Amino acid sequence: MKISEILASRKPTLSFEVFPPKTSDSLESVTKAVERIAALKPSFMSVTYGAGGGTSLYTADISRSIQDDWNVPSLAHLTCVTSTRKTIHDQLDLLKKNRIENIMALRGDFPEGFDSSAPRDYHHASELIYDIKAYDPSFCIGAACYPEGHVETEHKSDDIRFLKEKVDAGVDFLTTQMFFDNNILYNFLYRAREAGIRVPVLAGIMPITQKRQLERARMMSGTYVPTRFLAIVDRFGDNPKAMRQAGIAYATDQIIDLIANGVEHIHVYTMNKPQVAAAICANLSEILS
Repeated sequence: MKISEILASRKPTLSFEVFPPKTSDSLESVTKAVERIAALKPSFMSVTYGAGGGTSLYTADISRSIQDDWNVPSLAHLTCVTSTRKTIHDQLDLLKKNRIENIMALRGDFPEGFDSSAPRDYHHASELIYDIKAYDPSFCIGAACYPEGHVETEHKSDDIRFLKEKVDAGVDFLTTQMFFDNNILYNFLYRAREAGIRVPVLAGIMPITQKRQLERARMMSGTYVPTRFLAIVDRFGDNPKAMRQAGIAYATDQIIDLIANGVEHIHVYTMNKPQVAAAICANLSEILS
C-alpha cells in the first residue's frame, strides 16, 4: 500500500523507522527486532540505507519481509550522494522486483574519507527524485525536511526554497529530522505552507533513552534541546532504566501535544528497540484509536 494513501485517510498515524545490519553477523538480531516492531502493527515502517549503499541488499530484503510476512506497508530509503545513475537504477530494479511501492529519497551523508569535491552524478535529493519519477512515476516518494534548517544551509529561507524544489520534483510526503521542541516544528510548518508546500509532513520523533544518544544527536544535527529536557538527562542520564522511562515519557508528551495541535502523522526513530516502540504504542493506545 502506498504511504500517500495511508496519509490521505485523515486519521492519526504512527510509524516506525528501523535500520538494517551492517554485516551478516548481526542479521539475526536485527531481524528479530524488526519482527517485534512489525508485530505492533504500525501504520508503516521505514528501512534505512547505509552510507554508500552498504546495506542496500538488506534494505530491500527487510522492506519486502515487513510487507509480505507482517502485512505492514514498508518504505525503503534510498540515498544518492555517492551513487552513479547506474547504481540507482539497479537499486530501483531491486525494489521493483521486491514489489516495494514506497521510497524515501535522500541525498545522504558523505561516508568517512569520501572526497566531496570529486565528480559525481548526484548533488541533491531533488535530482534523485526526478530520476525515480522518470524510472517509474507510480512510486510513492518521501523526502526529508529540517525544521531547524539543514546543517549545510546558512539561511532558513534558502532551506525552504530547496525543500520546495524537492516537492516540485515529485515528492508525495515529507518527514522531519528529529526535534525536541514542538514550537520549532509549528514555526517550520507555517513557513513551509507560506512557501506553497502542501504535501503531508510527518513529525520525526527520537526517543532519547540513553545519555550518549543526545550527545550524538546534537553533534550530528545541532538540534536545539530545551532546558527542561536537559534537566531530565542531567538527572537520569546515569541511571539506564530511569533514563529509558524518562525518555519515552518525554517523547510521548511531544507526540500527544503534536496530535492535539493537528500534527497527526508521527514517525518514530526506534533505533531498533522494540521495547521503546511498544511503550510508545501503549502510551498512545486510546489517543490513536
